[in-house]
Amino acid sequence: MRSRAAGRASGGTSRGRDFWPSRDLVCQKREFVRKRPVILDSARSALGEYRPVDPREAAYRERMLELLQLPTPTSRRQFEPGHLTASGFVLSPEADALLLVFHKKLKIWVQPGGHVEPADQSLLEAARREVLEEVGLSLSAAPAAVFDLDVHGIPARKDEPAHEHFDVRYCFRSPTRDFVRTEEVADVRWVPLAKLPELTTDESVLRAARKLRWAAR
Repeated sequence: MRSRAAGRASGGTSRGRDFWPSRDLVCQKREFVRKRPVILDSARSALGEYRPVDPREAAYRERMLELLQLPTPTSRRQFEPGHLTASGFVLSPEADALLLVFHKKLKIWVQPGGHVEPADQSLLEAARREVLEEVGLSLSAAPAAVFDLDVHGIPARKDEPAHEHFDVRYCFRSPTRDFVRTEEVADVRWVPLAKLPELTTDESVLRAARKLRWAAR
């Protein structure tokens, strides 16, 4: 951890130049204070209202609330320990199948989702936008409650170190089975809930599918 005392003049309590923060740093903090409430207060409220279904989710929720204490928890450039993301589990009109995409970089089948953008006013809005961008579905009648939480590791790449995604998930019911495979994903398909284990081994997807099957009973 970097020392907060770095830059202090030695040999006393000098109020010299090295002690005080730079004008750029002060401006950054003011900008952070001005922008922070828009999405982060919404995220804190959504996580506060969510009731975890098991100890694992409870631990995820606590870690996410801790992450929200950091200055830039939604920035994709925050790698220690990581940043918030948003995704959507899209059910078919009959609620018997899930729309999955093949992730180009991770090479696995997962739900549509990704990073939060500066214009997003909430994590729910971010999840809806990701669904629209990846599979072309505009889901206006969306629930406001969080459906699932997950924290998973992202391997290092040439332009970024290994880090974690703190993923807040929402559930949507599509009015149609039509979709568009956009350039953001390698493939898209509807997968019957009962056959998900045949296509993906991603435990977070399978865990969410178990929730969906349980809710449909």
